[in-house]
Amino acid sequence: MIQTDRIIQGGEELFLTAGIKSVTMDDIARHLGMSKKTIYHFFKDKNELVIALVKKKLRDDEDQMCDIIGKSSNVIEEMINMMKCSEEIFSRINPIVIHDLQKYHPDAWKQFQHFKADVLVRTLEELLTKGIKQGYIRPDIDVKIIARMRVSQVEMGFNTSVFPHNEFSIWKVQYQLLEHFNFGICTLKGYKLLNQFKNINDE
Repeated sequence: MIQTDRIIQGGEELFLTAGIKSVTMDDIARHLGMSKKTIYHFFKDKNELVIALVKKKLRDDEDQMCDIIGKSSNVIEEMINMMKCSEEIFSRINPIVIHDLQKYHPDAWKQFQHFKADVLVRTLEELLTKGIKQGYIRPDIDVKIIARMRVSQVEMGFNTSVFPHNEFSIWKVQYQLLEHFNFGICTLKGYKLLNQFKNINDE
C-alpha cells in the first residue's frame, strides 16, 4: 500500500470511531506508527487529508454501486443488494463524522454534495426508470422528484436533531427509511419479488 493510501486509511479508522474534530495529526501518526513529518510530506494539514479521504470514499462508493448494478438481474435485486451494501457502510459510521464534515470541513462537504447531486440522484433516476420499464416500479411516480426525495431521506437519517444517536441506531433508521421507500415505489409485481428476496436474505 502506498503511503498516501495508508495515511488516508489510518485517518479513516480514527475518524469513524471518534469523529473528525477530536482526532489530531499526532493521533494519526501514533496510530500508524510513523512520524508526523511523514504525514505532512503528503498532506499540508488535516483538512487536506479529510478532503482526500472523502474523494476516495466517494470513488469507492460509486464503484460499489456500479458493481451492484452490473451483478443484479433486475431492479428489485439491485435495491436489495443496495440495502445490504448500506448496512455494511452505515454500521461503521459515527454520526459525529457527518456533523464534523459539515461544520469544520466545508470543502470536503461540498465534494459530498456534488456527489449527491451528480452521481446518487442520476443513478437513482436511471434505476427507477429501468424499474418502470421492467414493470416493478410504479409508472405514475416522477423519477426526478422521487430520486431527490430518497437522497434527502438518507441525509435526514444522519440528522441528530431528528434522530439523536443516543436513542437511535443509524443503521436501524436508514433501514426503516429504505424499506419504506422500496415498498412505496413498487408495483404489485415488484412488491412480491421484493418480499421473495427479503425472505431469502432473512433466512
